[in-house]
Amino acid sequence: MVKRVRRAGRVERGRRRGRAARGRGGGRRGGRGGGPLRAAVALTVLAGGLTACSGGGGTPTLNWYINPDDGGQAKLAAACTQASGGKYRIKTSVLPNDATQQREQLVRRLAAKDSGLDIMSLDPVYVAEAANAGFLRPFPAGEAARFTEGVFPPAVQNSTWEGRLYAAPFWANTQLLWYRKSAAKKAGIDPKAPGFTWNELIDGAVRSGTTVGAQGNKYEGYMVWINALIASAGGRIISDAEKGDDATIDIDSPAGRQAAAIIRKLARSSAASPTLSTDIEEQARSLLNGPRGGFMVNWGYIWRAENGDAKDGVIDKRIPADLDWARYPRVNANQESKPPFGGIELGIGAYGKYKDTFSVEAVRCITSTENMKKYMIDSGNPAARAAVYDDPEIKKEFPMAGLIRDSINAAAPRPITPYYTDVSGAVLSRWHPPASVDPNTTPARSAEFIRQVLRDQALL
Repeated sequence: MVKRVRRAGRVERGRRRGRAARGRGGGRRGGRGGGPLRAAVALTVLAGGLTACSGGGGTPTLNWYINPDDGGQAKLAAACTQASGGKYRIKTSVLPNDATQQREQLVRRLAAKDSGLDIMSLDPVYVAEAANAGFLRPFPAGEAARFTEGVFPPAVQNSTWEGRLYAAPFWANTQLLWYRKSAAKKAGIDPKAPGFTWNELIDGAVRSGTTVGAQGNKYEGYMVWINALIASAGGRIISDAEKGDDATIDIDSPAGRQAAAIIRKLARSSAASPTLSTDIEEQARSLLNGPRGGFMVNWGYIWRAENGDAKDGVIDKRIPADLDWARYPRVNANQESKPPFGGIELGIGAYGKYKDTFSVEAVRCITSTENMKKYMIDSGNPAARAAVYDDPEIKKEFPMAGLIRDSINAAAPRPITPYYTDVSGAVLSRWHPPASVDPNTTPARSAEFIRQVLRDQALL
């Protein structure tokens, strides 16, 4: 049974030194897509049973813990196993659907120094946490150059902690503004027009009796929306994350208040989903496909999902033909938007038997440009290297590939901090439900609460 550790009893964060304590003696604990594995976060000694074996005799087995997909990662595992010429085989194990649950399962194994966790698919927001806790093998400079060549800068940022690369970017993701062309015409707006803003979007939807879908449930998808609005307005939630408890809290700012005003405006308008406060990605897509469907911000998987559902008769076959896309809306007309950033990075477990040999070779194979392309075609998840988007097959399969590439390149990561889970939880607790958000009070209240949570003066 897992013994939960009181927060006050976790590893000291090193306030006097002005930086986060590395916590290698137990770490810290730490959502589509996206905190410290502040290892003890509920993980203390997870007793036996967690440690897996990396294959007995014969061919070495590498255990790759993957996020759920349509089988694309399993195909790459088989392909790279074959490419190894018998040096190793890669076995995949599927993590839970929810990013937070994925993190918890990985943290438990890593905190127990599980030597059977060779490779793991990590949501970008958890890389800093795992790295800070000493759970990931860092890539030396020579290796890092090969894993980051041609990779989108936000993906490299999210894979780096304190100047060292701790994960190999695998696939990247971003959100677009998806919309029905008929709805845009009815609303009298052009989402592709230069300077198109959230206010224009909401006003047009209200005028035309159509809807704007977003992710407003109290989960990571809502944090994605909040962060993207603040970043698009030129602000940040926190900065100086390396200072640990003394990180600068920036959310109470003009940018924070602009973000709050937009969320409040949509949530209280007739364009909002009636279930906005519990909507996740698929609820937003259902809204787009409904009788009042008009507009939606959502991830790149939408194109495949809509066409697949139309083919299977789940939605009207005319909907994909009416579907169009544009860049994430702006907060200010004269300031380019900062779309959300998501995806998956591949980390190598710090305790694996093959961490310096076969695991590195396997990750190199999985994240090759050729395999990124294969994975994008198989799964619909966008590649982390820009060159993939110039491939004729990719352009044919994804007519919005150029916009996805440009949006990822311009995306703003969520806060890169070992305490991401605390920061995200503190923000969500004060910004939910969306209709309760007040630009005059919510940013200030959340700034105060983030500080209290980081210093153990308040519990989530």
